[in-house]
Amino acid sequence: MDSFRLTDSRPLVDCAMGRVPADLVIRNARWVCVQSGEIVPNTEIAVLGERIAFVGPKAAHTIGPDTVVIDAAGRYVTPGLLDAHMHVESGMLTVAQFTRAVVPHGTTGMFVDPHEIANVLGLRGVRLMLHEAALQPVHIFVQVPSCVPSAPGLESSGAELGPQEIAEALEWPGIIGLGEMMNYPGVSYCDSGVHAKLEATRKVNRVIGGHYPVAELDLDFHGYVAGGAMDDHEGTRVEDAVARVRQGMKAMLRFGSAWHDVAEQVRAITELRLDPRNFLLCTDDSHSATLINEGHMDRVVRHAIAQGLPPMTALQMATINTAEHFGLGREIGQIAPGRYADLLIVPDLPAFAPQIVIARGKVVAQDGQMLAETPGIPYPDWAIESVHLPRALKAADFKLVAPAHEGRIHAHVIGVIENQAPTRHLRLPVTARKGEVHADLQNDLAKVAMVERHGNSGRVQVGLVQGFGLTEPCGLATTIAHDSHQMIVIGTDDGDMALAANRLAKTGGGQVVVRRGKIVGEVELPIAGLISNRPAVEVAAQADTVLEGFCSCGCKLNNPNMQMSLLGLVVIPELRMSDLGLVDVNHFRVIDVLE
Repeated sequence: MDSFRLTDSRPLVDCAMGRVPADLVIRNARWVCVQSGEIVPNTEIAVLGERIAFVGPKAAHTIGPDTVVIDAAGRYVTPGLLDAHMHVESGMLTVAQFTRAVVPHGTTGMFVDPHEIANVLGLRGVRLMLHEAALQPVHIFVQVPSCVPSAPGLESSGAELGPQEIAEALEWPGIIGLGEMMNYPGVSYCDSGVHAKLEATRKVNRVIGGHYPVAELDLDFHGYVAGGAMDDHEGTRVEDAVARVRQGMKAMLRFGSAWHDVAEQVRAITELRLDPRNFLLCTDDSHSATLINEGHMDRVVRHAIAQGLPPMTALQMATINTAEHFGLGREIGQIAPGRYADLLIVPDLPAFAPQIVIARGKVVAQDGQMLAETPGIPYPDWAIESVHLPRALKAADFKLVAPAHEGRIHAHVIGVIENQAPTRHLRLPVTARKGEVHADLQNDLAKVAMVERHGNSGRVQVGLVQGFGLTEPCGLATTIAHDSHQMIVIGTDDGDMALAANRLAKTGGGQVVVRRGKIVGEVELPIAGLISNRPAVEVAAQADTVLEGFCSCGCKLNNPNMQMSLLGLVVIPELRMSDLGLVDVNHFRVIDVLE
């Protein structure tokens, strides 16, 4: 990170004093001064190279013959927006294509946890993303994934990152800290390997990312906080936000494509009057279609304002609060001398839609169009060939076998909660006939299977899920399967489920919908089975066919493909499917599907 920091301030001093002309000057601006909470009219800003040299009422003394002058004409100038926690892979895009999609929306900094690609490709995958991030015209800081696999003993993944690998990666340039520590039982009950990762992060004075998804704020929560997690984005209730802030954590309020957790938690500020300086905004997971059609951090800011936050407060939560949390307040997150010139020219704050985006002192986007290059990297064969099945799957592989049962029995069923990451642990009556349990369309019971795709084992685990509302014979499959990224298949017809799984094996990964034996929706994601190197608009169009395919099968959920991808997330309660079986997350154990 040293190369990111300012080492010689003398050129900026010369520019501020008028001895050296600025490269860029913005005039007639309303300065949104997030550090003081003021909007200062009639402000001018002088930029030299990548950084701000002067902010004041008159910058005429910094203007030379070659200085570019932008007249803000009374519009607001705000700091560039920072996403405090997110996963590039959730957009199904490479770092370069993700950057190209979000910069026109005003995002000039992202704090990225690449644990999705790490679960498939290990540290090699992290290096690929770090390399591509360094080429972009905005700031992309990478956290070392802390939990690969996310829950040892409850799932398997394509790689393992132990304390030694974590310590190594923390020394790499561009690494900002430790990614979300999802193994909360390992923290609370003092697993030696987990705490070695925490200690390695403290040793280099980096931020430890948190992830505590349990509703009960009991001793396990207090033990987790004592372990050193410095932020958390898993809260969904106002009491979650309050508890985290009181315990010294930053509450990251999440508004992604499918996880809508701002409205409830922001009441801690708007109603309970807690100090907003310890609250941050983030997206966590944004689908490519959301980026194209709705926006990125600008969308979060608009939403936060709509919930009653003053625009200044919402912007502070998307700029200076985030920068200071990661120890970067002297570099980004505010409009002040010495900071990077990451500036947005915005006509209206509540409707927040940047007209001009400046990053590192350059105009990189205007009127929604990207102007700067976002260089990509070539992805090697080992990153593309990531779906390994020993044979083609058959309908019989998706039977839910009930050898000792006949007639009415009970099953443990995953219950989907729309727009939230947690699931419900349901215990429902089902019927066993001739040694197996079938999907039940009348009672919204579909099958869910996890196919092991990393180790070539051919292992398939089958369970039941309720909440997708499928009404047609169908099979839907994805290699985006948080966090192990095995292959998840859901459906009501075993043959269609097999067709969907085999299609992903053929294409190298992605998402596909098969209805009555025909493919009706598909997005191909050949890089690690997670991302495409195509532009966001193309990936979004392909992903739309998947959503349309869900609809044709009867599903009416918002972003059901993202809900499907979380059915294997064994670190968030209550019930999940892994390649080792059905996981009772609350009790950290694999259980039988049928009683």
